[in-house]
Amino acid sequence: MEVNDENFDKEVLEKSKEIPVLVDFWAPWCMPCRIIGPILEELAEEMKGKFILAKLNVDENPMVANMYNIRSIPSVKLFVDGRIKDEFLGAMPKPIVRQWLEKNLK
Repeated sequence: MEVNDENFDKEVLEKSKEIPVLVDFWAPWCMPCRIIGPILEELAEEMKGKFILAKLNVDENPMVANMYNIRSIPSVKLFVDGRIKDEFLGAMPKPIVRQWLEKNLK
């Protein structure tokens, strides 16, 4: 799901009170973003129902990017109960991302 400056609070912060929301802060020109994006999508499909994957284009949504001090992308943040539970920067291999998700979704 694409999120933006207008719907971020509703789609991420509010929804994360019911189910964890993983936000991929990315930009189309970012090569590592093109690597991690499909990995996150595959894991969201495999782990269906355990979390919602949201993508925020930092170039088009500077307000939220600034609010979360995004200085490097890809930046991946897991929101639970309206707050960041954990995060990582850069592209990582799928098994490492899966392990990170499983640890944080317990």
